[in-house]
Amino acid sequence: MLRKTTLTLLFCAAAGAFSFSASADTLANIKNRSSIKVGIDLGQAPFGMVNGEMKQVGSDVDTARLLAKDLGVELEVVSIAPANRIQFLMTGKVDVVIASFSITEERKKQVDFSYPYAVSQVVVATTKGQKLPTLESLAGKDIAVTRGSTNDTLITEALKEKNIEGARVVRYDDNASTTNAVISGQQDVYAVAASLLIPVNEANPNNQIESQFPLKVFPLAVGLRKNEPALKNWVNDWVMNNLKNGELNKIYQTYHGASLPDDLVAGKFDN
Repeated sequence: MLRKTTLTLLFCAAAGAFSFSASADTLANIKNRSSIKVGIDLGQAPFGMVNGEMKQVGSDVDTARLLAKDLGVELEVVSIAPANRIQFLMTGKVDVVIASFSITEERKKQVDFSYPYAVSQVVVATTKGQKLPTLESLAGKDIAVTRGSTNDTLITEALKEKNIEGARVVRYDDNASTTNAVISGQQDVYAVAASLLIPVNEANPNNQIESQFPLKVFPLAVGLRKNEPALKNWVNDWVMNNLKNGELNKIYQTYHGASLPDDLVAGKFDN
């Protein structure tokens, strides 16, 4: 009898949690508390980082600040890593994710995405002096990646598809650990966002990392929980307006030294 009662209570609790999740209006909650919790990866320069004055900076940080300002609320930054972006969204630890979050079909099964607001190019890079111009040249090499990142998925699938003999993906828990492994000489091949190489090379002039070849260009979007039409519509309108008025391109240029693709700035994308 006790077991039956316990199971009944657990079922009711689970059902209640599901009902709350399904009926939640995150946009209304954000406005009611006058703040928005944004998950940002502060170890992914130049998207997110902490500078010498211990201030949070980066293109994703500035994007989140602009979003909060236009929404009329305070910004609360929640530091996240690539491996827990989806978990933090689904468990309500953050309202949205702005963390170099690329749109993939696999991720769409769990979370929703806004229109793209920026892009990230994934490349295979090496320590200076090496020449690895193709995927096939990675045979017998170890490739460092950040666990759970798009880079991880992309290089793993590419190596498997081409059946590159002896290539091994070595995973680290965050971007700082992955970068340190390459800079310190533990690893010498790196699947990484091209924009990350800019601040890494500036900080390590004697240990330069060079891009060898591109893997793919990915659109980046704001991550949202599913079944949040009000918030998704607001964010989509906000992205479109700030692409067309140049604000998002200005942020991207500041940190990445390049402009967003013309099609993206014009609001031509398929999400």
